[in-house]
Amino acid sequence: MAVVQTVTGPLATEELGVVLMHEHVITRSPGMREDYPESYPREEAAAACVEGLLRLKQAGVDTLVDHTTYDLGRDVELLAEVSAASGVAIVAATGVWVVPQRYWHQRPATETARLMIGDLEEGVAGTGIRAGVIKVAVDTAGLAGPGVEPVLRAAAIAHRATGVHISTHTFANGRTGLDQQRIFAEEGVDLGRVVIGHCGDSDDLAYLRELLAAGSYLGMDRFGVEDLLADATRMDVVAALCREGYADRLLLSQDASFWNDRTPMAAVHRQRPAWHHRHIVEDVLPGLRERGVDEEQIESMLIANPRRVFENAVPYPGDPSPAATVAAWD
Repeated sequence: MAVVQTVTGPLATEELGVVLMHEHVITRSPGMREDYPESYPREEAAAACVEGLLRLKQAGVDTLVDHTTYDLGRDVELLAEVSAASGVAIVAATGVWVVPQRYWHQRPATETARLMIGDLEEGVAGTGIRAGVIKVAVDTAGLAGPGVEPVLRAAAIAHRATGVHISTHTFANGRTGLDQQRIFAEEGVDLGRVVIGHCGDSDDLAYLRELLAAGSYLGMDRFGVEDLLADATRMDVVAALCREGYADRLLLSQDASFWNDRTPMAAVHRQRPAWHHRHIVEDVLPGLRERGVDEEQIESMLIANPRRVFENAVPYPGDPSPAATVAAWD
């Protein structure tokens, strides 16, 4: 029986149910809590998360994949608390966000990969709570950003050692998903075990088809962020790809947070009123149905595809074990 690591323990993939594959529970500024504790009212944040997750559960979502890495303020103990209180399964992430800190710039990828492997195999920061997805990013600077390429290569090493899939952040208008695929392929990654994220920010079907032709899943995962691309266009793109036979390679999400320390949530709701975790279920699915997307395709994008991604989490034959990879740098 295949299982996925959630913040409350292993879960059989057949029990994942409806899955949002690229979301956040909280996002916050790393380091602020340690020096300025008042910047992170943890109980208030947890209460907001539980309330939001309960509403999400009532809307029919069973599992949320949280893409909050350490440099986005990851708090796996909070994730475990709010998951237990709400009944929504949560998968935590290891990896690095868009601006790798100096630690990652010049160290060999084979060394830094051990940090990700530790999160995946042993648990985060001594909690025993294991991550279940590897998240990395390429943004507007592309591969020219300091530390970006080494982080991608480290993620590939951690993926090959553990089998846990890679899910990415991209700058779609810069076609940076192709850069990610190239680096991963150079590291021997099966691109069918990679989710190229934020593809929903693009209506360039030629670009999206190129990513699909290489084998990856596409994250159509920023519904509600209409200042980047209107939801109507995002739905048109998903419907077009479904008509072309790609429903089995698309994943739907919003990339939303229940609480963050960058913008007060009241302001977030004013600026992006549709950007919340229930938007897919309440608003996007009806729009897709109007565009001819059928129930089997919807089930593929929300249930079958996520399950298949997690069920393919097996190490690569002949590669060093996670323990051997870590031991090489002890």
